Formats: sequence, C-alpha cells, structure tokens
Amino acid sequence: MATNPSTKDEKNLQQVLDKIETMDESVRGIMRRMHEVITAAAPELKPRIWYGMPGYAKSASSPVLVFFRKDELMTLGISEKAPLKPAGDHDGLLMPAAWYFEDLDEATERRVAEIVRSAVS
Repeated sequence: MATNPSTKDEKNLQQVLDKIETMDESVRGIMRRMHEVITAAAPELKPRIWYGMPGYAKSASSPVLVFFRKDELMTLGISEKAPLKPAGDHDGLLMPAAWYFEDLDEATERRVAEIVRSAVS
C-alpha cells in the first residue's frame, strides 16, 4: 500500500522500498532483508536511490556510504566516500569494497552489519 510521504527522508525511503518491490520475485525477499539489516546496523543512515539502486547516507544530501544492487548477482558495496582501509596481510593495499551474495543467512547478516557499521565510523 503506497503512502504519501511528506519529508524528503520519507520520500527517499519510499523510493527505496518501491525499488526493492520492482526487483525479481526470486530476490525481492532477500533484498528486503538486506535493507532491514542495513537500517538496523546503522539507523542513522538515510536510504535513497543511488545510481538506480538502494543507497544509504548520513543525510539526504551527503554522499552514499553503503549500497546494494541486483545485476547478475546481488552485490553489497561501500562507496569511496566511506573510510576505506587497506586489507593488509596477503591482500596488501587492496581495499575491500564489494561483496557478492546469493542469499542471506545469520552469519552473512552479521558480516553485513559489521561492514555497514565500519562504513559509517
């Protein structure tokens, strides 16, 4: 049921929810859950559409820090505006910034929450 949002944040949230609802039925539930995990991990983030997909920023006018999308695979990513750090060890100076997933389980949800919290710190 569509609502008539009044604030910019509410309008942006509704656009994100609407975008998720247009995704293929086979992944729609997973993407809804991804939205829930992100917003629970960092409730201060504001959802909005970013390059046509759900993104999350500190405000409606600040850069997106976290996003997810569905192409061939589902992707969770952090943007270059998040505090990226080299992975170290065998990855040297590479900075992890994107993860592919096919489904969400408890362990994956915990890791997503960690990634989101690190992107807002």
